[in-house]
Amino acid sequence: MSLRRHLHKWYEFISRREIFTGYLFASPWILGFFAFTLIPIILSFYYSFCRYDVLRPPMFVGFQNYYYLLFKSEKFYTSVYNTLYFTVFRVPLVMIGSLLLALLVATPRRGVSLARTIYYMPSIITGVALSVIWLWMYNPKYGLINRALALLGLPLPLWLESPTWAKPAIILMGIWSIGGGRMIVMIAGLNSIPRHLYESARVDGAGWWSQFWHITIPQLSPTLFLLTVVEVIFSFQVFTEAYIMTRGGPLDSTLFYNLELYFKAFLDYRMGEASALAWLLFVGTCIITLLMFWILGRRVYYEAERR
Repeated sequence: MSLRRHLHKWYEFISRREIFTGYLFASPWILGFFAFTLIPIILSFYYSFCRYDVLRPPMFVGFQNYYYLLFKSEKFYTSVYNTLYFTVFRVPLVMIGSLLLALLVATPRRGVSLARTIYYMPSIITGVALSVIWLWMYNPKYGLINRALALLGLPLPLWLESPTWAKPAIILMGIWSIGGGRMIVMIAGLNSIPRHLYESARVDGAGWWSQFWHITIPQLSPTLFLLTVVEVIFSFQVFTEAYIMTRGGPLDSTLFYNLELYFKAFLDYRMGEASALAWLLFVGTCIITLLMFWILGRRVYYEAERR
């Protein structure tokens, strides 16, 4: 009994030491989470009910910030409209483009690895560098796009200088990234589809469109649904392109939600309203995500459901 008791105590000591060592190695992440994520989230929720300009202590004003944004601020609804416009047109563009590109390079054959690499490389350039490149391409006089249109004898839009073309111009930038992570995930989804389904369909006389619509899309629907949800959430957070290229102009045509939040916080120093904007974005994103799960989720095909 004495030996068993000593062994048990030794085991408890080792277990506690391993737990302590584990927490010690995880401590940088834990401290970072509390310092840079959890505490700022809690403070932003509190500040959303305060009048706070950084220079003076926050003063509690209840729902005044939310009331102002929802019922008195014109730029709030302008930013919501611009963000929804961007999302509605950008998400289908990048999803369809990524799917077509994935279909093009999904089948293993000679040179396909090189093609995948070439298609993926542009997506490595992101953020500020990408915005600067497209800023030059959209230049009305010297840009590559208008030069090409001039050779074809087509009208030359002002792009980022035009309220009509500014949002479509930023949306078209999504083409640049269709060969990125979305394409890789779709290729994995396409390669996971059982080959015997296509063989059976060909035996029954199904053409390529019937195979695509009745086999590829249903089998790929979980992947498409996941990527669509992620892309919608990502589109709600558009910021860098508009900040670098247009600063919300011309005439607020590219004043996206996150850009308006940034201006409220760091130009106007109205941290209370900026925090309220952040929480409204959070609630809106949750609602739209739940609606997508409710409307689109039931149309997703899962193999386990048929077994």
